[in-house]
Amino acid sequence: MTHSDPIADMLTRIRNGLIVRRDWIGAPSSKTKKAILKIFKEQGLISDFQVSQDGVKESLRIRLSYDKNNQPVITGLRKVSKPGLRIYMDKKELPRFFGGRGLTIVSTSQGVMTGQAARSKGIGGELLCHVW
Repeated sequence: MTHSDPIADMLTRIRNGLIVRRDWIGAPSSKTKKAILKIFKEQGLISDFQVSQDGVKESLRIRLSYDKNNQPVITGLRKVSKPGLRIYMDKKELPRFFGGRGLTIVSTSQGVMTGQAARSKGIGGELLCHVW
């Protein structure tokens, strides 16, 4: 089944998995999704992710993170740029989300990175999502 916005689909799967306290969730794989999950793992928002080959297509297995009180590390996810309305930001316009405590994911000409990394490199790009 094809989706018009596969990144939003992955974020929704993560959000739904956190609501029902799942340890692992699955999602179809893509290069952009792997780059986003790599950032999530580096920032401690997820425990791990694996790429598995099922014939020709790849799929992702994502291990969600919870704190010692069994509360999700990720409390919110929001997709910003959508297929019908792409949001591009200049290096000066990149937002600091939740006073710098939230995470902004940006797709740039140098790859997918956090908003903070894009600001420090002096590049802008497509604003993909906010995570807090």
